[in-house]
Amino acid sequence: MAKYIHSMIRVLDEARSIDFYERCFGLTVAERLDFADFTLIYLANGESGTELELTVNKGRTEPYDLGDGYGHVAFSVDDVDALHARLEAEGLSPRKLVDFAPGGNVIARFFFIKDPDGYEIEVLQRGGRYK
Repeated sequence: MAKYIHSMIRVLDEARSIDFYERCFGLTVAERLDFADFTLIYLANGESGTELELTVNKGRTEPYDLGDGYGHVAFSVDDVDALHARLEAEGLSPRKLVDFAPGGNVIARFFFIKDPDGYEIEVLQRGGRYK
């Protein structure tokens, strides 16, 4: 059986990205591997064994073209309302909270936020299938 261990995104500014993911989701550097042409930074927290790998290609100055294939990364949190309010107060511009209720029953409460490189992140209220 396979085990899902990480997702990777390319970022321009290591410090800016680490700050964003720590402030928003409590992710901290689990390991940093520095090579001649690139650096790999693995971010994690105690909630999950899954990591987010940030790849910084040295010498890159232009933003990455995210294209139309990337969707989003998702995090579940204990209190989506409180996190939304905190991120809004910190000026991080989360989009509006949404109650997704097809057929009248709320199956998800969530919002989206973009990281410093423009990657979409969905933040869901923990519960149901969103553990």
